[in-house]
Amino acid sequence: MTENKSILITGGTGSLGKALTAHILAKFPKINRLVIYSRDEQKQFEMAQEFSVSEFPQMRYFIGDVRDKERLTRAMKGINYVIHAAAMKHVPIAEYNPDECIKTNVGGAQNVVQACLDSGVERVVALSTDKACAPINLYGATKLTSDKLFIAANNIKGNNPISFSVVRYGNVMGSNGSVIPFFFKKRKSGTLPITDPKMTRFNISLQGGVDMVMHALFTAWGGELFVPKIPSYRITDVATAVDPNCKQVVVGIRPGEKIHEEMITYSDSFYTYDLGKYYVILPPTHSWKLNDFIKEFNAVLIPQGFSYNSGDNSEWETVESMRTLIKNNLI
Repeated sequence: MTENKSILITGGTGSLGKALTAHILAKFPKINRLVIYSRDEQKQFEMAQEFSVSEFPQMRYFIGDVRDKERLTRAMKGINYVIHAAAMKHVPIAEYNPDECIKTNVGGAQNVVQACLDSGVERVVALSTDKACAPINLYGATKLTSDKLFIAANNIKGNNPISFSVVRYGNVMGSNGSVIPFFFKKRKSGTLPITDPKMTRFNISLQGGVDMVMHALFTAWGGELFVPKIPSYRITDVATAVDPNCKQVVVGIRPGEKIHEEMITYSDSFYTYDLGKYYVILPPTHSWKLNDFIKEFNAVLIPQGFSYNSGDNSEWETVESMRTLIKNNLI
């Protein structure tokens, strides 16, 4: 499915973008081109040392911003698959700079949709976040809007065979700006700041995120929002796993933060199916037949009223399991 195909990753210099790059180059060496589209020239320079064009002739590096539709359209010439990972993602920064967050996360998403429709792209996967589920902060609200734009794009494509889908996941362990690298930096001081002792989050590894993106890329029919079945962790357990000798100091939650995150709400349950490894929230309107989808993927409608919340998850990481994950994935 990837031989002689070309893939573009927006925000490709981020943690997940680099993990996707490594995975694609290793698993699909006959790919035609892998284009990294991002606006940070220093990160592109550094990534080009790790994935050099001399060693990987499939690699291309495009400086560009998702706010720039003309540049996006130029970058997508000859591209078959697009993975949209570019976003402003830090909750407090988005709260303080709402206009900039909206320009990137909403305007940028619309530009990606339009550029894909205009450029002959075949398949598109947009990355989302648990913060887009019943959002209380601007970042989550912009990502929910982005999700809706990508899902609705399937309704305006006409005879274009393109498909758009979305993947929603929790905190990516060890990603840029995430809590574990933050704790590792803070441990030198002897104290670790805890926003709230009751706080929980969903936890997914970089490889888990990569696997879900590739699953959506290869299997989506158009309009699906995929949700992984993953464990939760307590923030206090993460701190203990990083350094049990550090004092944990409660500093209070930051603007826009939740105590617990959600990935499926009560209202979503009416459209949500169990696929085994993943849940999928189906769009209210779609161009394919629901019974065909159910048969193809052995999909089972979840009980009405089901919700998926990090605070009442059935699967939990422990201090020991977190310590093992950190050792195997980050150290």
